[in-house]
Amino acid sequence: MTSTALDRKTTLVSIGIIGLMFFIFGFVSWVNAILIPYFKIACELSNFQSYLVAFAFYISYLLMSMPASYILKKLGYKNGIMVGFWIMAMGALLFVPAAYGRTYLIFLVGLFTLGTGLTVLQTVANLYITLIGEKERAAQRISMMGICNKGAGILAPLIFSYVILRPQDNTLFNQLEAMDEVSRAIALDELILRVVWPYTVVSGVLFLIGVLVKFSILPELDQQEATIVDGQRINKKGIFQFPHLVLGALAIFLHVGTQVIAIDTIINYAGSMGLSLLEAKALPSYTLTATICGYLCGIVLIPKICSQRLALKFCTILGLMLALLVCTSHGSVYFLNKDLDISVWFIVLIGLPNALIWAGIWPLALEGLGSYSKQGSALLIMGLSGNAVLPLLYGLWADAVDVRSAYWILIPCFLYLVFYAFKGHRLRTWNIFNKQN
Repeated sequence: MTSTALDRKTTLVSIGIIGLMFFIFGFVSWVNAILIPYFKIACELSNFQSYLVAFAFYISYLLMSMPASYILKKLGYKNGIMVGFWIMAMGALLFVPAAYGRTYLIFLVGLFTLGTGLTVLQTVANLYITLIGEKERAAQRISMMGICNKGAGILAPLIFSYVILRPQDNTLFNQLEAMDEVSRAIALDELILRVVWPYTVVSGVLFLIGVLVKFSILPELDQQEATIVDGQRINKKGIFQFPHLVLGALAIFLHVGTQVIAIDTIINYAGSMGLSLLEAKALPSYTLTATICGYLCGIVLIPKICSQRLALKFCTILGLMLALLVCTSHGSVYFLNKDLDISVWFIVLIGLPNALIWAGIWPLALEGLGSYSKQGSALLIMGLSGNAVLPLLYGLWADAVDVRSAYWILIPCFLYLVFYAFKGHRLRTWNIFNKQN
């Protein structure tokens, strides 16, 4: 389906609905940046245990992407979107019994359920925005959606921390260790119960949005499977015969992992330098602001000034350079009323190139798939499980050594992304010695 198949009003409304979906993706996903340190305190967790928040949320992309594609095939896209929102609503509602029992496992089940609903929605939304319009402008459209996503990500930790944290909490956090078991249990129970009403409201809103989408004018994607791409018949028997797609899914896996590490670990990293949770709560928003700046650059530059491929090459190299600086640089810098090691600000800056890495991989990985586009989209969504695995590996490394050394995990990730930007996306056969298109 392309924009030429739709009238202007339907196209604009469709993009608006997809933009709303990306906003919700961002709000629900990036609130994890504050949930991780919050649960670490309230549920008395190690670094590794606290990063199970990200694992439980994002592992659903790996486990549920293909089932989500079957749901969409069975129900259609609009009904599938509605069901996706309702699954998310159920996940948010699970926070209520989890809070009353201060049971971390139920919180993780709720996060997995939220992620499952998001998997259904992401499979639709990314395919929609990639296919509506000229393929040369796909990265530009994805950048617009990225602004919706990361804009919500800036707001989510700030709103969540405003709702659940109190000015006197710093004193409480400092006193917890010295409390007897009964007093500490009472204080932690009160702390965790603060999530009840925000997530009850979120659940209700998600349910209503699902109903509204059902009755919107969002069109169904064309269910007819094309067998011809650019005038040539596709002679493939499955998605794994498209190397640029498979390698692209791995690139998505590593890319989103670096993105979540940069956002979800920065509060704990700043905490290792003496910054309290209340003082560090805005740091994820700084990283997301840098990402929005990257998306704005993409909207302005692609494709008039530079191609999607060139932008991807530049951003992967820049990401690698910033990751190296995070691991090797030292020195205190006073900025935005915070006196922190310069490596913290390099973590913030990683958000800038990360914006166009995502926007660059999607259209290149889906290029020329024809009838396999929907399965290809589901495979790329499975790559979002990198959000689950890499932060967990970071947490293990942080517990075993220290929170700073653990950032070395970013280096091999960015090295692979450089490979995909320069070589991997051009592969059309698994015989790497053949001449590529």
